Amino acid sequence: MSVFEGKVPLRIKLIHGFGAVAFGVKDSGFSFFLLIYYNQVLGMDAGLVSLALLIALLVDAVIDPLIGNLCDRTYTRWGRRLPWLYIAPIPLAFAWVVMWSPMGGEAPSFWGLLAIAVTVRVLLSACEVPSVSLVPELTSDYVERTTLFRFRFLSGWLGGLLMMVLAVTVFMPGAEGRLQADGYLPFGIFGALLMAVSVIGSAAGQHHLVAKLPETKPPPFSPATAFSEIIEAFSQRSFLIFAGGALAAYINQGLSLALANYVNLFVWEFDATEELMWAGVLGVSVLVMFVAVSPMHDRFGKPLSGVIGALGSLIFGLSPYGLLLLGFWPETGTPASTYLYLSFLLVGNAMAVIMMVSATSMTAEVIEEFEEKTDRRAEAAFYSGNWMVQKCATGAGIFLAGQIIRWSQLSTDAEPGSVPQSVINEIVILYGVTSLALALIAAAFISKFPISRAQHEARVIAMTAARAKE
Repeated sequence: MSVFEGKVPLRIKLIHGFGAVAFGVKDSGFSFFLLIYYNQVLGMDAGLVSLALLIALLVDAVIDPLIGNLCDRTYTRWGRRLPWLYIAPIPLAFAWVVMWSPMGGEAPSFWGLLAIAVTVRVLLSACEVPSVSLVPELTSDYVERTTLFRFRFLSGWLGGLLMMVLAVTVFMPGAEGRLQADGYLPFGIFGALLMAVSVIGSAAGQHHLVAKLPETKPPPFSPATAFSEIIEAFSQRSFLIFAGGALAAYINQGLSLALANYVNLFVWEFDATEELMWAGVLGVSVLVMFVAVSPMHDRFGKPLSGVIGALGSLIFGLSPYGLLLLGFWPETGTPASTYLYLSFLLVGNAMAVIMMVSATSMTAEVIEEFEEKTDRRAEAAFYSGNWMVQKCATGAGIFLAGQIIRWSQLSTDAEPGSVPQSVINEIVILYGVTSLALALIAAAFISKFPISRAQHEARVIAMTAARAKE
């Protein structure tokens, strides 16, 4: 049974969402800063950096379902999730600092970067999987689940944007700030503290709701049983359809964020003030999502809303690059170019996040479908699956970004305004073609998701009635 049968109190929505700040800090760090830091600051080859991050994500993706299975089997007087949320953030904070301050201030080896990236990813999974798994436990309501995910995405994005703003104003100010090593250690320390506070604080705020023994004691953990249950859960047709769409969408997001520093500096030639404006527009776009996504779900349902988001982000996200290549764009580096690009970004990113919220929220409906078939709940297993898809996809996106930079032959000591136009065109074309294909694939999969709101609500009513008869 869920904690709330009707409306979830606003206070709980805010507290639960606050736990996702750690995810936003991680996402901005990995997707936005890590590639340029290890490539342009420490001098590592972009292809090797992106390969290390991809391998780290793939290794972590294999571990994620095991974390989910262990989380579902945790049996304490504080419930299944809280022990994870109180313990994992501490080593995560230390690992995060190490990632932004390699020993001796020099580039680590490929294997050194891989080791710290895997460590950070696994510890973050031990925080995020239990946290997001609380959503179906808090409510079974179709709309309220969307609202909880709205708050999670809002908090995650605001956490990531806060780190971006602090990076360009405090830790790495000036046009060349991100190309210098000095600001990355304080950036890592502040991010580590923020991650720990968000996860532990959110858990403490929900403690009185979920700190109780699970209704049934699960059997002991065994690798064979764990993998059997994971395979059974992931064989759900509805989950596979979701996973296909989410995979393409998250690859696209990882690609876009990993290339953002490069295109902002070398294509659009933003200065420090314009980069702050860019971060501000991203924040406003998430607020647009926050207002728009629930009415869209009410009117169109989650799958169609996800398709609209995917196609809208495609049109508004790629139009500036197409117009630039065709010669219909104002001169880059001018106010006209900046303001026009930011206008497209506002709408395009809002639509992209609407797609993400819609897709992630659909996972909750798979849980009841699975329970109806197996008489077993597996929240963490499915959300670890979602997390696994996201990590594989983000890693693939960062890998593609690194390869695009490598194929374009952008030098490791490039300066804004001095990059040959042929290199700029190569980056834009490769990015545009890849993003177009991924957005269309995401829309095609999400449109096939088989669980409607009516089906979900009928299933919840039937399952509630069955429990009452027991």
